Amino acid sequence: MPPDPTDRHSRHAALALGLALPTDVLLYLLLPMYAPQFGVTLAEAGVLLAANRLVRIAGYGWVADFYARHGDRRTCTLAVAGAVGCGLGYAVLSGFWALLPLRLLWGLCFAAFNLSTQALATADPIGVARRSGRSRAFIAMGPVLALPLGALLAQWSGPRAIFWLLTVSALLGLVAARRLPATPHSVAAPVRRFQRPNSLDGWSFMEGLALDGLFIVGLSYLGKDLLPGSAVVVAGLLMAMRYLSEIALSPAGGRMAERFGAERLLVGLSLATAIALVGFGLGWLWSCAAMIVVLRALQLPLVAPIVAHRTPGPQRLQALAARSTWRDIGAGAGPMLAGLLLPVAPAAWIYGAAALLLAAAALGCGRSASRAVRAAD
Repeated sequence: MPPDPTDRHSRHAALALGLALPTDVLLYLLLPMYAPQFGVTLAEAGVLLAANRLVRIAGYGWVADFYARHGDRRTCTLAVAGAVGCGLGYAVLSGFWALLPLRLLWGLCFAAFNLSTQALATADPIGVARRSGRSRAFIAMGPVLALPLGALLAQWSGPRAIFWLLTVSALLGLVAARRLPATPHSVAAPVRRFQRPNSLDGWSFMEGLALDGLFIVGLSYLGKDLLPGSAVVVAGLLMAMRYLSEIALSPAGGRMAERFGAERLLVGLSLATAIALVGFGLGWLWSCAAMIVVLRALQLPLVAPIVAHRTPGPQRLQALAARSTWRDIGAGAGPMLAGLLLPVAPAAWIYGAAALLLAAAALGCGRSASRAVRAAD
């Protein structure tokens, strides 16, 4: 039996992103540890790591409109070309103002990739959670190989050389991008640009702030002080474990969501993540970091099925973009907060506060889902 076209298209979009993504994730590992070699301070590094998220807050609407009009093939092909340019720039350019345009460019490229992978994974309502989990696994394949290699190469020859190899990896993403469908997508009528955030928006914001911002930068910054000789390798391995967990566990998270319900699973995993964040801030750095990356991998496939369930039909694309925007607001604020707070405030306070807010946001999602069920009954 030939493979389902929806599964095939979802896989190709995920592969295109997986081959381009290492040009970004290696910067999260190397920039905080090697900020002087890139010609920036730690605070400037935090802004650079946040910039790709912040530009998407303003640019997601434009990217979504372009994606809907031009389809997956052209959109992802342009995104791959942008990733290639970013990889070359990270290899040769130094200084805040030279690197900032590259971070803004990558932000728009990732927005295009993200919309394509989520829209194609949710195109068929049958098997959405399973397909979303598999998509996350394919996306993680590139980073899980690149992070340990980049850490070892950085220790041996500095933080720049790995980006030449990552540029070649991004180029290979063209093969997958050119196999995507070229047909445009139907969208609902435009809605008001800024709307009051719902409970899922709040959770997306806190998940981005805590896990994609504070945690990732803190892992690199705090690990440097605990293991000054080999911190880059250990941090690289842990960040690779984050993506390896996605390969192994995101499909499992999708299957668990189909069995137990995505909203219920999101609440339970988020509360467990909050506990691990408290331990991370109290000094159990490596063990709690390992717990966080595993729990994050299980959570990643949950948002797309929840959105598809709550907003079926043409509104789905706009709803996916809205959730991604709120996550990006949090993930954009996270590195800047980390760059400002970690040198001056106790880690226990920073990560304890983040844990409390994440737990509150998760419980809010649970209450919202319960009210929806009671209203349906």
